[in-house]
Amino acid sequence: MGQVAHFYLTHDSPYEVAAFTVDAKHIQGQQFQGLALVPFEEILESYPPDCYCMLVALGYRKVNEVRAQKYNEAKAKGYELISYVSTRSVMWGDTKIGENCFILENQTIQPFVTIGNNVTIWSGNHIGHHSTIGDHCFIASHVVVSGNVVIEPNCFLGVNCTLRDDIHLAPRTVVGAGATVVKDTVEDGVYTGVAAKLRSQKSSQLRYFTKKYEEPNSQRASGNNPS
Repeated sequence: MGQVAHFYLTHDSPYEVAAFTVDAKHIQGQQFQGLALVPFEEILESYPPDCYCMLVALGYRKVNEVRAQKYNEAKAKGYELISYVSTRSVMWGDTKIGENCFILENQTIQPFVTIGNNVTIWSGNHIGHHSTIGDHCFIASHVVVSGNVVIEPNCFLGVNCTLRDDIHLAPRTVVGAGATVVKDTVEDGVYTGVAAKLRSQKSSQLRYFTKKYEEPNSQRASGNNPS
């Protein structure tokens, strides 16, 4: 994650990466990506918060709790936590985005969306209008969040999952890759699988699909498509 964040900040932001930091027990060497690698416990001495800001670039371990913990520790040390939002995304200027967010390319973020603090959104997602994403969430790639969805803190949305409109994801909900969620979730719930199945009801009986299309006899016999 640190290497990925370094790439995006270097190629698509006004920030210059000065150094990396990690807990002392995880230190291997004195450099990473050609920059200084400093124990987090000693970061104030070399890179004080009145001169440097920070981006906590971590994954979703323990349903995002590890990233949330380091986010809070960095704030306690006095650092301003920046957000990165790719310039190769589409949004409408009214999107509210918190601090320490990491939002990659090819997002479609519709109007009236609110994104909390410490949220990671990987590439290529659709975030529907009037939706709210709480703090410390992680959204993988090619996720569809429909309109008026509320996602509470510490949720994880897997690759290619879909959320129906007007639903509420409780805190620490995990939605597996390719899953479809069509109703509210429960706290700490894990949701997998696709909801689609054949129903006895005909499509002509569905609301908004009340008129059954019938081809003219001549076209049905010839196999031609209707004009």
